Amino acid sequence: MPRVGIISDTHGLLRPDALALLQGVSHIIHAGDIGAAQIVPRLAELAPVTAIRGNVDIAGWARRFPETVAVELFGRRFFVIHDRGDLAFDPAAEGYDAVISGHSHKPGIETLGGVMYLNPGSAGRRRFRLPVTVATVLVEGEGMVPAIHAVV
Repeated sequence: MPRVGIISDTHGLLRPDALALLQGVSHIIHAGDIGAAQIVPRLAELAPVTAIRGNVDIAGWARRFPETVAVELFGRRFFVIHDRGDLAFDPAAEGYDAVISGHSHKPGIETLGGVMYLNPGSAGRRRFRLPVTVATVLVEGEGMVPAIHAVV
Protein backbone atom coordinates (compact mmCIF):
# COMPACT_ATOMS: atom_id res chain seq x y z
CA MET A 1 0.00 0.00 0.00
CA PRO A 2 1.36 3.43 -0.89
CA ARG A 3 2.50 5.79 1.86
CA VAL A 4 2.88 9.53 1.42
CA GLY A 5 5.51 11.27 3.52
CA ILE A 6 4.57 14.75 4.72
CA ILE A 7 7.17 17.26 5.93
CA SER A 8 7.15 21.00 6.54
CA ASP A 9 9.09 23.87 8.04
CA THR A 10 12.54 22.38 7.57
CA HIS A 11 13.99 25.91 7.54
CA GLY A 12 17.15 24.65 5.84
CA LEU A 13 17.71 21.71 8.20
CA LEU A 14 17.03 18.16 7.08
CA ARG A 15 17.63 15.92 10.06
CA PRO A 16 18.90 12.36 9.46
CA ASP A 17 16.12 11.02 11.70
CA ALA A 18 13.50 12.79 9.58
CA LEU A 19 14.98 11.19 6.47
CA ALA A 20 14.89 7.80 8.18
CA LEU A 21 11.19 8.22 8.98
CA LEU A 22 10.49 9.03 5.32
CA GLN A 23 12.41 6.03 4.04
CA GLY A 24 10.23 3.78 1.89
CA VAL A 25 7.44 6.28 1.19
CA SER A 26 6.00 6.40 -2.33
CA HIS A 27 5.84 10.21 -2.55
CA ILE A 28 6.82 13.18 -0.36
CA ILE A 29 4.92 16.43 0.13
CA HIS A 30 6.83 19.41 1.55
CA ALA A 31 4.37 22.04 2.83
CA GLY A 32 6.70 25.04 2.69
CA ASP A 33 9.36 26.93 4.59
CA ILE A 34 11.92 24.75 2.85
CA GLY A 35 14.69 27.15 3.81
CA ALA A 36 17.56 25.98 1.56
CA ALA A 37 18.00 24.91 -2.06
CA GLN A 38 19.41 21.47 -1.22
CA ILE A 39 16.43 20.25 0.84
CA VAL A 40 14.07 19.19 -1.98
CA PRO A 41 16.79 17.45 -4.04
CA ARG A 42 17.82 15.49 -0.94
CA LEU A 43 14.20 14.43 -0.34
CA ALA A 44 13.94 13.48 -4.02
CA GLU A 45 16.63 10.85 -3.40
CA LEU A 46 13.98 9.01 -1.35
CA ALA A 47 10.85 9.49 -3.48
CA PRO A 48 9.22 11.93 -5.93
CA VAL A 49 8.53 15.26 -4.22
CA THR A 50 5.73 17.80 -4.46
CA ALA A 51 6.79 21.01 -2.71
CA ILE A 52 5.52 24.53 -2.21
CA ARG A 53 7.25 27.61 -0.89
CA GLY A 54 6.42 29.13 2.47
CA ASN A 55 6.77 32.62 3.87
CA VAL A 56 10.53 32.24 4.53
CA ASP A 57 11.24 30.92 1.02
CA ILE A 58 12.12 34.26 -0.60
CA ALA A 59 15.52 33.49 -2.17
CA GLY A 60 15.83 33.07 -5.92
CA TRP A 61 15.99 29.26 -5.78
CA ALA A 62 12.52 29.18 -4.18
CA ARG A 63 10.78 30.86 -7.12
CA ARG A 64 10.41 27.53 -8.89
CA PHE A 65 8.01 26.34 -6.19
CA PRO A 66 4.36 27.49 -6.25
CA GLU A 67 2.62 28.99 -3.21
CA THR A 68 -0.04 26.26 -3.36
CA VAL A 69 -0.48 23.08 -5.36
CA ALA A 70 -3.17 20.52 -6.01
CA VAL A 71 -1.87 17.01 -6.57
CA GLU A 72 -3.52 13.65 -7.10
CA LEU A 73 -1.66 10.75 -5.53
CA PHE A 74 -2.84 7.15 -5.49
CA GLY A 75 -6.42 8.14 -6.29
CA ARG A 76 -6.61 10.86 -3.61
CA ARG A 77 -6.71 14.63 -4.15
CA PHE A 78 -4.40 16.68 -1.92
CA PHE A 79 -4.33 20.48 -1.69
CA VAL A 80 -1.07 21.84 -0.25
CA ILE A 81 -0.89 25.32 1.29
CA HIS A 82 1.67 26.63 3.76
CA ASP A 83 -0.67 28.52 6.08
CA ARG A 84 -4.07 26.88 6.48
CA GLY A 85 -5.44 30.28 7.53
CA ASP A 86 -4.95 31.43 3.93
CA LEU A 87 -7.29 28.75 2.56
CA ALA A 88 -9.88 30.71 0.55
CA PHE A 89 -12.24 27.97 -0.64
CA ASP A 90 -14.14 24.94 0.64
CA PRO A 91 -11.96 21.87 -0.04
CA ALA A 92 -14.93 19.50 0.42
CA ALA A 93 -16.97 21.34 -2.20
CA GLU A 94 -13.99 21.14 -4.58
CA GLY A 95 -13.60 17.38 -4.08
CA TYR A 96 -10.36 17.30 -2.11
CA ASP A 97 -9.60 14.39 0.18
CA ALA A 98 -6.90 16.18 2.18
CA VAL A 99 -5.46 19.61 2.91
CA ILE A 100 -1.79 19.61 3.86
CA SER A 101 -0.37 22.68 5.59
CA GLY A 102 2.52 23.77 7.78
CA HIS A 103 3.48 27.21 9.14
CA SER A 104 2.28 26.85 12.75
CA HIS A 105 4.89 24.19 13.65
CA LYS A 106 2.05 22.44 15.54
CA PRO A 107 1.42 18.90 14.35
CA GLY A 108 -2.23 17.98 14.01
CA ILE A 109 -4.79 15.86 12.20
CA GLU A 110 -8.49 16.55 11.99
CA THR A 111 -11.35 15.70 9.66
CA LEU A 112 -13.93 18.32 8.73
CA GLY A 113 -16.66 17.75 6.17
CA GLY A 114 -15.01 14.54 5.04
CA VAL A 115 -11.67 16.27 4.36
CA MET A 116 -8.54 15.37 6.31
CA TYR A 117 -6.55 18.42 7.45
CA LEU A 118 -2.98 17.46 8.29
CA ASN A 119 -0.14 19.61 9.59
CA PRO A 120 3.02 17.51 10.01
CA GLY A 121 4.52 20.07 12.39
CA SER A 122 8.09 21.26 11.96
CA ALA A 123 10.97 19.00 10.97
CA GLY A 124 13.59 21.75 11.22
CA ARG A 125 15.02 23.58 14.19
CA ARG A 126 12.98 23.24 17.36
CA ARG A 127 10.90 26.34 18.07
CA PHE A 128 8.37 27.35 20.67
CA ARG A 129 9.01 24.13 22.69
CA LEU A 130 7.04 22.22 20.06
CA PRO A 131 8.07 18.69 19.06
CA VAL A 132 10.06 18.02 15.90
CA THR A 133 7.83 15.86 13.69
CA VAL A 134 6.99 14.51 10.25
CA ALA A 135 3.85 12.69 9.12
CA THR A 136 2.85 9.84 6.87
CA VAL A 137 -0.44 8.97 5.21
CA LEU A 138 -1.10 5.36 4.31
CA VAL A 139 -3.50 5.11 1.38
CA GLU A 140 -5.57 2.06 2.15
CA GLY A 141 -8.50 1.02 -0.03
CA GLU A 142 -10.99 3.86 0.07
CA GLY A 143 -9.45 5.42 3.18
CA MET A 144 -6.33 7.14 4.40
CA VAL A 145 -4.53 6.46 7.67
CA PRO A 146 -2.50 9.46 8.85
CA ALA A 147 0.19 9.34 11.52
CA ILE A 148 2.47 11.92 13.15
CA HIS A 149 6.00 10.71 13.96
CA ALA A 150 8.38 12.31 16.46
CA VAL A 151 11.85 13.00 15.08
CA VAL A 152 14.43 12.06 17.70
